[in-house]
Amino acid sequence: MACITINQVGNGLRRTLSDPGRFCLFALGVMVLGLGLDHFTNLTWQLVLSACTWAILLAACWPLSPEQRARTAVVIIAATIGEIIGSIILGIYTYRLGNLPMFVPPGHGLVYLTGLRLADTRWATAHRSMFIRLALAGIWAWGIVGLSGVLGRHDVAGAVGCLTLTVFILRGRAPELYAGVFIAVAALEIYGTAIGTWFWHPEIPGLGVPNGNPPSGAASGYVLFDIAALTFAPALLRAVRRFRRPVVPIQPETERT
Repeated sequence: MACITINQVGNGLRRTLSDPGRFCLFALGVMVLGLGLDHFTNLTWQLVLSACTWAILLAACWPLSPEQRARTAVVIIAATIGEIIGSIILGIYTYRLGNLPMFVPPGHGLVYLTGLRLADTRWATAHRSMFIRLALAGIWAWGIVGLSGVLGRHDVAGAVGCLTLTVFILRGRAPELYAGVFIAVAALEIYGTAIGTWFWHPEIPGLGVPNGNPPSGAASGYVLFDIAALTFAPALLRAVRRFRRPVVPIQPETERT
């Protein structure tokens, strides 16, 4: 009986992770619950949440192809480097405890996969042009409102990010992915800043460029992450395959004879 129950749970999890729509709802639930719990944690419990996030990411990579796993790994590496530079070194934004939470790197992987799977949903694939246009409308609606100062700040930095994201959606190699990532990042940023998990400083340090909280063009960073994934994922995949390749020992000449 227990074996049947375990199989049912495994099959249900497999369907959730494999179906684009279910995966997006699952990722949204993880985001809401995880960031909500982090709001009340200290550093010790934050590490527990981080371990859970890594486990969820590994499960989410289960149905992916090797190429997709390699791209996700590169996105995580590139995003973590960006987090260290943007938050720890430059101080463009700050997390609640003043650190870089260990759930952030796998969180970037989940956001990237959410954008990827959102673009693969039935509606998005059947209405590709409409999906992209809606994302562009959302990008510039937020960008214009941010520039106006209605949200409390004149979000100039966000508008630059909106312009960058628009160029890549119109001219880039994966407009559906960038559109999906914008939706995922917008939900994450609005929720995360609203509950105080992190906050963006009013100006870009050293430049004095006004910045929103969150900036409207925050998703533009994933364009760079995706470029890094396209560039370095094949090399990573080759390295992993070479590492896994069994080594056949060379027999001495006498044994071969």
